[in-house]
Amino acid sequence: MKHATAAALDRLEPLLTELRTLPGLVERSRGVFYRKGRAFLHFHQDPTGLFADLRDAEGRDFDRFDVTHTEGRNRLLGAVRQRAG
Repeated sequence: MKHATAAALDRLEPLLTELRTLPGLVERSRGVFYRKGRAFLHFHQDPTGLFADLRDAEGRDFDRFDVTHTEGRNRLLGAVRQRAG
């Protein structure tokens, strides 16, 4: 699975805009967010859709969210808010 292209991120721009408003997140490059100096959230694409990898609650690995559709994007936002504290 490859990192999301600029065109794929264009499709996620409303989500990215919302993420940029959350305190504690730093967008180092478009669609790549860090928290406390550590990779926290980034996006991938493949033929089946768009996906986000979000650092898990223990901070050791990433959980994958399907963000192809609004439902998945909302689920991701909730998880980001919870984990970013």
